[in-house]
Amino acid sequence: PLCAALPVCAHGDRDRARPGDRVGAKTGDRAGSEAAGDGSGAARAEGADGAEAAAAGPALHCASGQPDALFDSDGQLTKRPLRALTLSALAPRPGELLWDIGGGSGSIAIEWLLSAASTQAVSIEARRERARRIGANARRLGAARLQVVHGRAPRALAGLPEPQAVFIGGGLSDALLEAVLAMLPRGARLVANAVTLDSEALLSRWQSARGGDLLRIELARCAPIGTRRGWHAAYPVVQWSVSL
Repeated sequence: PLCAALPVCAHGDRDRARPGDRVGAKTGDRAGSEAAGDGSGAARAEGADGAEAAAAGPALHCASGQPDALFDSDGQLTKRPLRALTLSALAPRPGELLWDIGGGSGSIAIEWLLSAASTQAVSIEARRERARRIGANARRLGAARLQVVHGRAPRALAGLPEPQAVFIGGGLSDALLEAVLAMLPRGARLVANAVTLDSEALLSRWQSARGGDLLRIELARCAPIGTRRGWHAAYPVVQWSVSL
């Protein structure tokens, strides 16, 4: 298959789930509170004969946009279609580092790491329980190299290695955008998603001043209406993506 021939689906990394692996097994408490740590991940287990055995659960595919059900969440989750569009805008490449600001459940950072064995990511999350959940999701889905930082951006960004891409999924403000853009090297990519009218207006101003693409994403899913069916619309999302 095509995915087996592409670098983004390289199968040699023992630290991550591979396309076609199954997920869902429980893992030990190997990571600290501030970082997901390392290890083999839950997607594969070593049998007594040394062969790798697939754990019970759904298989991972090669494309961006893994099923929402794979990510433990308190509701703060970038849903699958929007996640696929966001990862397309972020355009992960082997060896690159992502800052995921406002990590939520960690789905963007985890899928960034699943795209290639040599990618790296830091997820910054202000809420402690969500930070713990991000680490647990990363270990369970074979992305244990994800670094999780409990703190509020931009203060929590101090001392982090320079990224090639940044995603802002929460906490948008003029101060945050100013601070992040001042830290980024030439050629870095920034993607920010907005749901509220206030954040949408903010991104519109920044796109007018700094350029880039402004995309309005409106999705609707077929749902029952009595004995018939109709479209159930999700909140529209405005996405700003820019390369420096």
